[in-house]
Amino acid sequence: MPRFAANLSMLYNDLDFLDRYAAAARDGFKAVEFLFPYAYEPSVLRARLTENGLQQVLFNAPPGDWDAGERGIACVPGREAEFRAGIERAIDYAQALECPRIHVMAGIVPANADAAAVHATYVSNLRIAARLAAVHGIQLMLEPINGRDMPGFFLSRQDQAHALITEIGEANIRVQMDLYHCQIVEGDLAAKIRQYLPTGLVGHIQIAGVPERHEPDVGEINYPYLFDLMDSLGFEGWVGCEYKPARGVAPHATRDGLGWLQRWL
Repeated sequence: MPRFAANLSMLYNDLDFLDRYAAAARDGFKAVEFLFPYAYEPSVLRARLTENGLQQVLFNAPPGDWDAGERGIACVPGREAEFRAGIERAIDYAQALECPRIHVMAGIVPANADAAAVHATYVSNLRIAARLAAVHGIQLMLEPINGRDMPGFFLSRQDQAHALITEIGEANIRVQMDLYHCQIVEGDLAAKIRQYLPTGLVGHIQIAGVPERHEPDVGEINYPYLFDLMDSLGFEGWVGCEYKPARGVAPHATRDGLGWLQRWL
């Protein structure tokens, strides 16, 4: 049976962030993920996990200047020192939160940048980051993201991510297979799941309805079929619920939309 993690950056947005842990636990989640932990001291987040019996299974490394539109700097030439400092900070948080995975956002390709230089920067940065993380038993996640939501993002396809893992050549790098992004870019989700899950290189899966990114029972994807398929292929990782409740920030919007989850709890 799939194991579901609540994405606290998107779910329970009617509550203050630190109150979302308890709400997720009350609704039956055993694990959480979110975008960034850096607004809080690690001890504060660790306490919320412990109080609510939750595991932290994923968060993102620092993305650069998020408010200015940056979505990671791994592929950006000239930012290597900043990238390494961000990875070291993320590893400190991962150790404190006992989190085994860090998503490293690839970034938006700079305008007029040399494609070969961008590619080489990304590969070099990920090799360095993977070696830093491996010392602590931490995996790094590469996530293909669709160009509709993030125009110009360096990494957009599953085959691209798997090829990069081969090229980087470090044992602790995995693909974060977000089925929302994959459906928009490639479709043919069942075939992609059958192709890539048996490789052992998919370390985390995320879900949302397509096209609006609401609950997974809203839209064009038959998630119950895909969940059964994951089970049949022996996937034992976490499935992150990274979607926007259809009722937005209305009171109890997340809880009221969790009918899809009851079968799987």
